[in-house]
Amino acid sequence: MLTAIALVASAMFGAADQYLGSLLVHGWGRWTVEVSLLSAPWLVLPFVAGSTQASSRRSMVFGLLCTFAALAGYGLMTLSPVEGAHLSLAGARDFLRSDPPVFLGAALFGPIYGWLGYRWRRGGSFVAALVPGATLALEPAARALAGWNVIETRTVWLGEVGIGIGFAIYCLARMRTPRRSF
Repeated sequence: MLTAIALVASAMFGAADQYLGSLLVHGWGRWTVEVSLLSAPWLVLPFVAGSTQASSRRSMVFGLLCTFAALAGYGLMTLSPVEGAHLSLAGARDFLRSDPPVFLGAALFGPIYGWLGYRWRRGGSFVAALVPGATLALEPAARALAGWNVIETRTVWLGEVGIGIGFAIYCLARMRTPRRSF
């Protein structure tokens, strides 16, 4: 039951991310698009999913499943009437062909971040505790250095850095408390 809830929540995350990116046309401002284009939250998702599992193998599989559930939610929202589209087999095929690096990245990093979540929660790994927070905190600088999809809204830039630092602090603080099994 909890697995199904996590997969539905992951799909809702993906759908919300897609919808957030479309709010620019409704006058919400550029920040909605910039938040929607962030990559690091998509890596925190399998980390959190993996942290709920009792074995490293299950954490990797669950990280992968939650990542692909999020992509499915993103795709369904992209092809939904909410976005002015119509769900069709051709549309789904085109979505799957639209950005192969995204699906390759999901297949690679979903299990890795799921495993990191397991290592943090079950093994007390200091490095595993820092990786997702650092991923969040460093994404704006990495984009600026690469010159790719640079985050122009200062609030989004500072917000992601702050959330990343906060997430790392939370993970490190939780390492010092006894582990509860899920």
